[in-house]
Amino acid sequence: MKTNLVRAVAALALSLPLSAQALELKVADSFPAGHYLVRLMLKPWMDDVTRRTNGAVTFTYYPNQQIGKAADMLRLTQSGVVDIGYIGPSYVSDKMPLSEVAQLPGAFATSCQGTLAYWKSARDGILAKQEYAPNKIKLLMAVVLPPYQVWTVKSKVETTKDMQGLKLRTTGGAQDLTLRALNAVPVRMAAPDAYESLSRGTMDGLLFPLDSVVAYGLDKLVKHATEGVSFGSFIVAYSINQSVWDKLPDDVKKAMDEASESITPKACADVDKEGETTKKHMQDEGVSFDPLPEATRAEMKDKLKGVGQEWASGLDSRGKQASAALKEFEGLLAAGGK
Repeated sequence: MKTNLVRAVAALALSLPLSAQALELKVADSFPAGHYLVRLMLKPWMDDVTRRTNGAVTFTYYPNQQIGKAADMLRLTQSGVVDIGYIGPSYVSDKMPLSEVAQLPGAFATSCQGTLAYWKSARDGILAKQEYAPNKIKLLMAVVLPPYQVWTVKSKVETTKDMQGLKLRTTGGAQDLTLRALNAVPVRMAAPDAYESLSRGTMDGLLFPLDSVVAYGLDKLVKHATEGVSFGSFIVAYSINQSVWDKLPDDVKKAMDEASESITPKACADVDKEGETTKKHMQDEGVSFDPLPEATRAEMKDKLKGVGQEWASGLDSRGKQASAALKEFEGLLAAGGK
């Protein structure tokens, strides 16, 4: 009789609409505990979804590469090991090469400028159709980081000649093209691996955004940072397995979409604002921020001017719609992401 009762309860649960059941989703990323992007974007989004669904949807969060490394997150999300994963396009550039349109040098000056343009393309435009749909994932939230700078351990960068031969960490793809245009040597690696390489002296420095330097403890190693030139950027994106999304009831989808639309502009604004506080903290700790001389800025910008076209041409030749993605992204930037 007890077995029959259990079966009856199970059958009733399966017959209920999903929104009437408790739904727990697994979320994973490679960020260390307390990372500012988790604090500013992921956790507020998860809390908002739970609130909007009156507690029906909850999340189990696995940070710090507990389930897999950054480069594994696309595969783990696609296979259903996790429902929602942090999928940085640079870490899977063979699968999402067009997304690097938001990581080209000199394209924008703030996180929000880059974020709102990328968000529109990745949700409704070319990137949604050419990158996310074929990979069977759907973008839930994203932040395009403020322009990357050059961080060095020993000597500061003042001229283009100072860049020659410097071994600097990159995320690959567009950032590699950026450094090669300046005769520096790109060393491709995921952010969690940068501390060990830098501390061993196998790199001279990094291409990195301001707040991430602190998040990964790299502020204890670097001594100098450039200012005045955008050396590209990086996309932090959380996406859901498309099959999982398709099975969600409409009210849960609506709650997630509303939470996503709410957090995206707020998160990028918070990232831009947080950078000001972080910079002061780092200056107090002895890190030198060195505005590049006007002549150097002009020379670097001139050298980097062709990186976007070089990037697009290379992908166009492989049958990718890179020139179209670049044109769309530039248009969205000009329109403020609308």
